[in-house]
Amino acid sequence: MSDTTRNTPACDLSGIREAVCVHTDKITDSCLAKDCIEDLHVYLTVESQCTLDKAVSAKARFVELMHVAIQTDPVPYSAGYYTVDITYYYRVIADAVMQAGRPCTITGLAVFSKRLVLFGGETTARIYSSRSYKSCLCKKSLQEASVPEAIVEVVDPMILGSRVQEVCACNCCASDTPQIPQGILDCFEEELVLGGECKRLLVTVGQFSIARLERSTQLLIPSFDYCIPSKSCPNVSGAADENPCEVFSQIDFPMDAFFPGKNDTCIPPSESCTACSRTASK
Repeated sequence: MSDTTRNTPACDLSGIREAVCVHTDKITDSCLAKDCIEDLHVYLTVESQCTLDKAVSAKARFVELMHVAIQTDPVPYSAGYYTVDITYYYRVIADAVMQAGRPCTITGLAVFSKRLVLFGGETTARIYSSRSYKSCLCKKSLQEASVPEAIVEVVDPMILGSRVQEVCACNCCASDTPQIPQGILDCFEEELVLGGECKRLLVTVGQFSIARLERSTQLLIPSFDYCIPSKSCPNVSGAADENPCEVFSQIDFPMDAFFPGKNDTCIPPSESCTACSRTASK
């Protein structure tokens, strides 16, 4: 329990004032994944592709997750289960080594798709919200109103390896070109080469993720008190006239950024519902 609730003991049920009904999202199913994506094709920009075709070798040095697209659909003949199609869009930066020995920076797009099957529960109610109003009341929109929401949490990907592949003239190495949203294409200064290249840059990427399905629900929970802030807002008027070093000297050292969880306090067993619970004063 946060210290902003007038220091109510964690397990002192006598402090309950009333039962309140809250609207929240219930997790119906979740899973974690540790994906090692091997030989992922990088679609280079026009200039980068010309550089790679003339290069002796290339090595990827950085990968950035640009966007994650999620699509949820019911599984036929399996009530309550849904497929979750996840597509990751990566920006890859590599160094191409030319014959003179000098490296040239090249960049491109890599796309990875996967499918999960998670339990999302059943409901006959259709959920609408004024925040997500759509003028088109087509049949598809009516079906989507009862589908649970899919959430994917990811951390920054990492480059595990890379190599250059010679494209065979017989076109036997051809692969299906993914459908790339226009918004992703607009993130690059040049057009991407989606076919007809002489060499391909292939990368191996490591990706950690957690996927889950959520449904809106109403819960009845005990209420101890209103959550009242315990500190006053600082007055920053005239801060522009102060010495920057003096302002910086008043900022506490961010110890938690270097040692996560160091300042967490442990509630004694006598005051906690469990043997030991971690609480952070936030």
